[in-house]
Amino acid sequence: MAEMEKLIPPHGGYRKLKSFQIAQLIYDVTVRFCERYIDKRSRTRDQMVQAARSGVQNIAEGSQASGTSKKTELKLTGVARSSLEELRLDYQDFLRQRGLEEWPPEHPALLRLKARRCATLEQVQAWVEEERERAKQGQARTNMDGHGRALTNGSVGVGGSPCGSVSSAQLVANAALSLLNLDCYLLDRQLAAQADAFEKDGGFTERLYRVRSERRKRPSPED
Repeated sequence: MAEMEKLIPPHGGYRKLKSFQIAQLIYDVTVRFCERYIDKRSRTRDQMVQAARSGVQNIAEGSQASGTSKKTELKLTGVARSSLEELRLDYQDFLRQRGLEEWPPEHPALLRLKARRCATLEQVQAWVEEERERAKQGQARTNMDGHGRALTNGSVGVGGSPCGSVSSAQLVANAALSLLNLDCYLLDRQLAAQADAFEKDGGFTERLYRVRSERRKRPSPED
């Protein structure tokens, strides 16, 4: 006998979602970034932290609400996506207003970041330190020839600027943007899948109707 459809299907489980895990890392990175590089009196500081938090919270709330409302799940996932887009613009503004380069996805430093598959703030910080050291070593090699004489050949460092001049702020902002690009992509896919499921199966009302209809068709224990 086929198993009856459940009125309230399995839901929650958001901690296993890659989109949630990355959003949580973005939130941790953003809190530390704002503490170090954004004036505490600036509204931007609060807005960035709140946008990052909204991304995390709405993914979680949407997943939890999916048991009784696919419509609410879709709405909250959309709010999370919008919040992270707002945060992405804030990081881009930070770089642009300070004359710092926003790196393309294929930038060598970002490729090294992606290869590390960072899951914690500490792992992102380790990448920043590694890239800073890489830039310093590049500057030392650039400035000296084989006989110990100084050279100036216009070599560039990890950010496309003179070797050694890349700042931690530039590194972290670009790392955050890389994470945001990935999470926004994942959320776009998540929204598409949720919309498709909602269109195909309906929401709680439709499921309630199906469950009731199925129960009426089943023979009673007395039969």
